[in-house]
Amino acid sequence: MHLHILGICGTFMGSLALLARDLGHKVTGSDLNVYPPMSTQLENAGITLMQGYDRSHLQPHPDLVIVGNAMKRGIDAVEYMLNEGLPYISGPQFLADHVLQGKHVLGVAGTHGKTTTTTMLAWVLDQAGLNPGFLIGGVPLGFSESARLGGGKYFCVEADEYDSAFFDKRSKFVHYHPKTAILNNLEFDHADIFDDLAAIQKQFHHLVRTIPSEGRIIAPITETHIDEVLEMGCWTPVIRTSLEANEKAALSAELISIDGSHFKVLENGNVVGEVKWSMTGQHSVANALATIAAAQHVGVTLETACEALSNFGGVKRRMELLGTVNGIEVYDDFAHHPTAIDTTLDGARKRLGERRLWAIIEPRSNTMRMGSHKDGLAHSARLADEVIWYQPEGLDWDLQPVIEAASNHAQVSRSLDEIIERIVNEAGEGDAVVIMSNGGFGGLHQKLMSALKAKAA
Repeated sequence: MHLHILGICGTFMGSLALLARDLGHKVTGSDLNVYPPMSTQLENAGITLMQGYDRSHLQPHPDLVIVGNAMKRGIDAVEYMLNEGLPYISGPQFLADHVLQGKHVLGVAGTHGKTTTTTMLAWVLDQAGLNPGFLIGGVPLGFSESARLGGGKYFCVEADEYDSAFFDKRSKFVHYHPKTAILNNLEFDHADIFDDLAAIQKQFHHLVRTIPSEGRIIAPITETHIDEVLEMGCWTPVIRTSLEANEKAALSAELISIDGSHFKVLENGNVVGEVKWSMTGQHSVANALATIAAAQHVGVTLETACEALSNFGGVKRRMELLGTVNGIEVYDDFAHHPTAIDTTLDGARKRLGERRLWAIIEPRSNTMRMGSHKDGLAHSARLADEVIWYQPEGLDWDLQPVIEAASNHAQVSRSLDEIIERIVNEAGEGDAVVIMSNGGFGGLHQKLMSALKAKAA
């Protein structure tokens, strides 16, 4: 079949494109924003990319159009598709029908940590020789691609609560029917499609309703919002994890290093293994425990899982070190929610100690643009020494109150050149710069690296 994907460069749709190609389909795609690392990955896979959403991209007619959830009525390609009566489907539905049928699906859901935890889980299963398939909403460092069909019966998927398409307002994860489900955490997010926390909890309840009684749900002991979901109805055994000793938790951790880079793993209070890795932060330890519990459900021993995680490489755009120039470290991170900004900087601070930490933040997500999280922003970035908030075009609210509420040194910049100039002039040896955005940030990462190298030369 010839499949055309509208919105192909999104992290989910890009990964889906790779799976469709591996199933033997001819795959083409359109997107407004064609940028690395996803565009590079797709082009390397031989997938033709087209800029924009013009009806000509659907000529000659493909056999099936896979519609990304960023597509809206009024877009030229969408209107043409509907008027011509072309067959179409949402991405999650295509995945469910063509990839997940007959598989033991391991789904990772939660407001934060989905991508990293899914990658960890795929990595552990791979290291254990299970050859899992996976679809990850980011480019993992341990694998060559963000998705693969795999050779066994297991499939790891990032189970996102965002809606499926303009014609299917259910959360993506309702389609996946996982047998093993990690529910990491639950906070209010995606204000563009959810009115409040209860609306998200309802979708999580719909997910729980699909998990078989012989399956397994893994959830932290501290997440009351998840508890409330499970109280709505649960037909599946629940395994609890905890960052400290807790008799209700089957798996817990004992930190050896304060930054989370080295810890013991305990089962019912007994040490079963250690993890020593490049990741940092309490959230990373929590993700590791969930991963170990999920892997155990498909027969991977706790010892094997700990050993595999000790060799885990991480995920692109999750505190990814882009390079060190003149002793200045430049990191890329996907954080775009106050909690994610907070946990990322907490991990960075514990890793760096007293070294000067710069945070450059682009409030780019739909929820950020609407201002739903603005009250928590100043606090979320408090652990950085210097914070530069980028005020992009189209931001409906002023960042100045965030600056005024900051306990550290913060400023607003409206131009990338201004940001680069300040870092080049003021950052010194031993400093770390963390760039946070869930988009391309106008190519700031590479522009900054180039400017620092030019100064060094």
